[in-house]
Amino acid sequence: MIAIFVRRLIGAATLDPATFEEVEADRGATIQAVAVVLLASLAAGVGARGAAGVRPALTLFVFGGFVSLAVWAAFAALTYQIGSRLLPVAETRVDPGQLLRTLGFASAPGLIQVFAVVTGLTIPIFLVAIGWTLVASVVAVRQALDYSTTRRAVAVCAVAWLLALLIGAMFTAVVAFATAGPLVG
Repeated sequence: MIAIFVRRLIGAATLDPATFEEVEADRGATIQAVAVVLLASLAAGVGARGAAGVRPALTLFVFGGFVSLAVWAAFAALTYQIGSRLLPVAETRVDPGQLLRTLGFASAPGLIQVFAVVTGLTIPIFLVAIGWTLVASVVAVRQALDYSTTRRAVAVCAVAWLLALLIGAMFTAVVAFATAGPLVG
């Protein structure tokens, strides 16, 4: 079981289409996909501690992990709606579980965010993790939505990612405003 999980993590991180097809078809991989998303979100929380000069480290750990998880959930929901309803092809046959499993494993590159805890490497590691995860998401979407071209998968992921980032930014702004204290002293 652990060997299969590790093999799938490596396959997803190396952008292997067969790995995404495998997890798409395996309903039993749902728990593994959830674990990947949670581990990547925890890694983001740990990595956010690299910016601890701004806020207490624990606050960044909790907030960074939560925002990462919320952005992933928004991205997954938007990807499903855009890919299956707005931009499907004739071959597109997907249920939410299939897409969630593939997108869950597409989060595997996010595990490197744990190394962003090293001050000075925080931003570069987060940028690499985000870019790598986006590329893995394109492969996941192409496989799960049965697209014959990568271009359509890129379009779905680009729109969904931009909207998810906007949602994450708005959430962050609301929380920052709410925790900033009174404007007048």
